[in-house]
Amino acid sequence: MAMKLFFSAAIAVFIFPVCFCQISPVTPSSLSIAGTSVADITEYAPFSNPAHLGYLGATEVAAQYENRYLLSQLSTKSLYMALPTKLINVSFSGSYSGYKYYNEILFGVVFSRSFSNRFSIGVQLDYLTAYFAARNRYQGAFFPQVGLDVRLTEQINLSFSTFNPFQTHIVKENSLKKIPSVFSLGMQYCFSDDFRMRLQADKEISSLYTLAVGADYRIMNAFTAKIGFYDSGYLVPCVGVDAGLGSLVFGINGELHPLLGLVSIARLKYVFKK
Repeated sequence: MAMKLFFSAAIAVFIFPVCFCQISPVTPSSLSIAGTSVADITEYAPFSNPAHLGYLGATEVAAQYENRYLLSQLSTKSLYMALPTKLINVSFSGSYSGYKYYNEILFGVVFSRSFSNRFSIGVQLDYLTAYFAARNRYQGAFFPQVGLDVRLTEQINLSFSTFNPFQTHIVKENSLKKIPSVFSLGMQYCFSDDFRMRLQADKEISSLYTLAVGADYRIMNAFTAKIGFYDSGYLVPCVGVDAGLGSLVFGINGELHPLLGLVSIARLKYVFKK
């Protein structure tokens, strides 16, 4: 029954007409392969699905660096700290992208709780500020992020997340900077403790659907090999690997766009013992 549900949902996702519209990368990318982070309950990402924080069992801190198309001006640096408590889990995160003439700084605070490990909800308050060299000042805006994850069975979980659902924008003197409003739906199927597969569909409010598919395979409890792809008008292949040494976890992903080139993401995470 679980397998039938998984493949039925997969077919339903793939029949959507898929087209790519360039969305400004306001948030740092997740290390979930091909960006399939909405349903990845094993990999907390601070600006993805805030509901996943509710499953966190130990305090962790991480630093990440992302480079797009070998251009330093398109790099993103980010940090986060996640703290589980008896009542509610909390996370603090921030990212910086751009260069001295134009840059964006994003801050986020997450509150999340799981209920009997069967479902989890999370709310995140974000503040995005952008620096405009012509005015020599920052301008910003607050907006929310909401996430939900439901474990349908021991193998399947279904997740939903929305980023900037009320279409908040940064208002400048004579214009405005649009902040993407993204609605995401994802599903994960665990074939075993070591092998997982995920599907994800994203809808930015002013563009059509985009799709992503990813799979992870853990080897000897120390390494995880990852492979996937997403559609951006072109099929973009993605590969990655995670390596753990005690409490220290290093991960790296690579994506190769056929026209724009390479995207690389590296993260170092430390998980404190309980």
